[in-house]
Amino acid sequence: MSAGEVFDVDFDAARAGRLGCACPEDTPRALRRPVGQGRLAAGFALVVLAQALTLGVLPLAGAMLAAGQSYGPVPLGALPLAAFLAGAAAASLPASFLLDAFGRRAGFALGASLGVAGGLVCAYAMMAAALPMLILGAAWLGAAQGFGMFYRHAAAFGAGASGRGQAVARLMGAGALAGLVGPLLAGEAEALAVPYTFAGTLVLSALAQLGALAFAVSLPPARFSHADLTVEAMRDGTTGEVAAPQPLTWRGMMTPLAIGALAWAAMTSAMAGAPLSLAGCGIGVPAIAGFVAWHVVAMYAPALAGGWIAGRIGAAPLAGAALFACVASAVAVRVLPDAAGIVAAFLMVGAGWSLAMLAATLMLHERGVPSRLQLALHDGTLLIAALAGALV
Repeated sequence: MSAGEVFDVDFDAARAGRLGCACPEDTPRALRRPVGQGRLAAGFALVVLAQALTLGVLPLAGAMLAAGQSYGPVPLGALPLAAFLAGAAAASLPASFLLDAFGRRAGFALGASLGVAGGLVCAYAMMAAALPMLILGAAWLGAAQGFGMFYRHAAAFGAGASGRGQAVARLMGAGALAGLVGPLLAGEAEALAVPYTFAGTLVLSALAQLGALAFAVSLPPARFSHADLTVEAMRDGTTGEVAAPQPLTWRGMMTPLAIGALAWAAMTSAMAGAPLSLAGCGIGVPAIAGFVAWHVVAMYAPALAGGWIAGRIGAAPLAGAALFACVASAVAVRVLPDAAGIVAAFLMVGAGWSLAMLAATLMLHERGVPSRLQLALHDGTLLIAALAGALV
């Protein structure tokens, strides 16, 4: 039996130099099942682990190396976190096009490779007490997170309309595991890296990205843009026929985009302010790292129930309520005077962000199939809003 008979590929359409293979995902036919969901979740959990470790130390590491210096109104200690978010925003456009052109396996592997390099550069910067090098490494780690943003879209593309909420919820819920193990691993890493504060945690973030790289290269080679073309996603419920997916309109993208941007700005505002506020209350670095880890758990664990809630009340009402909780709690983080109130508000910001992002992602994909340009501009805008929130 020939490859053409196995995969039903029209070899007459092939041409010299065409970057393709005799694979079902290179044809316009529907995929028979969403593939690699478990490996997507595992890779995403490691990406979130790297994110949790990085965001937990960058504000404190920047403040330590900057020693209170500022450039005009901008404190130099805020630049590593700003570089992380700027790198993520800058990577969103090429990430979307690379994932579409070369597939999710190559795209996610490239992003994780940047994260490995960035984590090692940041660790060396802490050993050498070099702030510019820390900023550079943070930008590379941010670029890795820019690629990591597309894991949730890959999960949404790979599920039918009826299972999309649970697919995204399971993926984001896997990120909660990272928050649970992060503090334990970070404590051991810091003990091994004495006397270089934060170097061990940053090496650990590089190792987490290395694990994400391993899962990425093991993904089935499905085209990112074709991953929504499952039989379940495209089948008409009444006739059983496979229907053409409807493209997402630019107008339809605006509401989910606005919700996501506000949620990201609120979350990074709290992330930038809470560690320093807690330090000002006399809380030690290990305890602050633990609170940041529980914040990360709060950022992803509620999504496990979010898919069910969205199915009950709808994605839009869930997004509105979660956004209100997220923004109100971010304001509370900035104004509350006591550590207990700051920690409670910090955790509520994470929970609000989790449900707002889940609901906004579902709203985006319910309204049509987004193009690679729309996805790139969508996630890039979210990360620009995140950068603005960190600098406010």
